[in-house]
Amino acid sequence: MKYMLLMQFSEQTGLPPIETWPQEDVKAHIEFMRDVDKKFVDAGKLVDAQGLAMPDQARIVRADGVGSPVVTDGPYPETKEFLVGYWIVDVESQERAVELAAYISAAPGPGGRPLNMPIEVRQVMSAPPAEL
Repeated sequence: MKYMLLMQFSEQTGLPPIETWPQEDVKAHIEFMRDVDKKFVDAGKLVDAQGLAMPDQARIVRADGVGSPVVTDGPYPETKEFLVGYWIVDVESQERAVELAAYISAAPGPGGRPLNMPIEVRQVMSAPPAEL
């Protein structure tokens, strides 16, 4: 089964933005993420993984199918959470996907302390549910 592990940043965690971390902490964090990818590849579990640009580069697109689409900057400043990156893993169970998410959640942050960052685990659906 494939699962998407969504890494989110939240101001509510009390963590300072990564651009304010000491350089050695940023390097340690990035190295941890590279090691995660390598471990997932070596285990034959990784389908895809990507980091995402910062939210100030995002655009929200809405269209009604009739007129021109409306494109706005996003997310809005009042947004407290945003998606930082994701992994798609192919594992035998949801429990294994949760274990992998927990490992990522404990990535090192400032001072090497585990971030305890929220990682959302969602199954990738290959087709609509049978009842549909």
